[in-house]
Amino acid sequence: MTITEKMPMKRLETSQLVPGMITAEDVYTYNGQLILSKGLTLNDKAITRLELYSILTIRIEESTAEIEFELLDPDVSNPDEWPFSKIIKNSPQFKEFQKSFDETLDRFRSNLNDIVEKGAPVDLSNMLKDTIALFEKSTGAAQFFNMLHNMRTYDDLTFAHSLNVSLICNVFAGWLMMSKDDIELATACGLLHDLGKLAIPDDIIKKNGKLTDEEYEIVKTHTIQGYQFLKNQHVSDHVKNAALMHHERNDGSGYPLAIKGDRIDKYAKIVAIADVYDAMTAARVYRGPLCPFKVIEIFEKEGFQKYETQYILTFLENVVLTYMNNRVRLNDGTIGEIIYINKSHLSRPMIKTSSSFIDLSKESSLYIDAIL
Repeated sequence: MTITEKMPMKRLETSQLVPGMITAEDVYTYNGQLILSKGLTLNDKAITRLELYSILTIRIEESTAEIEFELLDPDVSNPDEWPFSKIIKNSPQFKEFQKSFDETLDRFRSNLNDIVEKGAPVDLSNMLKDTIALFEKSTGAAQFFNMLHNMRTYDDLTFAHSLNVSLICNVFAGWLMMSKDDIELATACGLLHDLGKLAIPDDIIKKNGKLTDEEYEIVKTHTIQGYQFLKNQHVSDHVKNAALMHHERNDGSGYPLAIKGDRIDKYAKIVAIADVYDAMTAARVYRGPLCPFKVIEIFEKEGFQKYETQYILTFLENVVLTYMNNRVRLNDGTIGEIIYINKSHLSRPMIKTSSSFIDLSKESSLYIDAIL
C-alpha cells in the first residue's frame, strides 16, 4: 500500500461494534481528547468506554466490519454461569414486572409517537403514573436493579431505553434525597430525554452498516430535535434541558453545546449518569448484560471528571450496596460473597470465600467477573 492509498473503512454505530474489529482512525471526544488510537483491535472494555464518552459511531477497517457473533441468550448459551439470572427470571415478581413493563412500554411508545407525528400535547401526568406504578412492582432498589439487569436484550430500542432511564432516574433521585416532586421531575426528564431520536429517519437510526458523515451529523442532532419538540409544550424547563443537555459533560467534552459545570441543568446531569449506565450495562450481540462492577470500575477510572461528583459518587455507592451479600465469581473462578464495600474503590469490595477473605482493593489481578 502506498502512502496515498487509504484503508477502506466503514462508520458503524457503537451498538454494532464487536470485539475483533479494528479502528480505522483515532477516536476523540467532542473536545479533542483521544480515547482510542487508530489500528486498535477492539475488545469489550474499549467498546464500553465509547458508551461512557457518548461516542455514537466510529470508523473501523472495512476488512473487519463483517465480524459476526452468534446471538447470545444467557439462559441457554452457558446456563451453569447464570444461576442468579435464572432465580430472578423464574420468580413470580419478575414475571409480573416484565408483563407490566411490556404493557407500559406499549402505551409509552404510542404516546411518544403521537407527540412527534401528530404534535399531541405531552401528557406527563399519565406517563409518570404508569412509570412510578411500574417501579412499585419491585420491592425496593436492590430488587429493581436485579430485575432490570435481567430484562436486557441486545436490540434495546429507543423506547425501552428511555423507560429504563426514567426508572433509574426515579431511584437515583431518591438516593439524592430529593423531594417527592423533584423525584417525579427527574423521572419525567428520563422519560423524554431521547425524544429527539424519533425525528431521525428510520433508514439512518436503524441502518445496518456504514453511516455516512452526513448521516452521523444527523444522528448527533437528536438532542436539539428533542428540545425543539418540547420547547412549546407545557412541561418543566428541566425536562426540555434534559433532552438538550444529557450528552453534555462537566469537563466540556460533551455535545451539542460543549458547556461545562454549572451551565448544565442539574436534572440533565442526573439523566446523563442514568443514560450511560443503562447503555453500558445493556446486553450486546456478543455477550449478555455487562457485570455492574465492570461498569463501576470504568466510571471510577474515567468518569469522575465528566459527571457531577456528588451525583456520580452517590449513584455508584448505592448501586454497589444493592449487591451487598450477593454471591459473585471472580475472574480466576473463585466463588465468594460481598461482605464489605471499599468506598475508595467501589468496584473492588471485600469478598468472603469458603476458606478466606479477599480484599479486591489490594489484589489488582482479581476482579468481579459475574454476579451469581
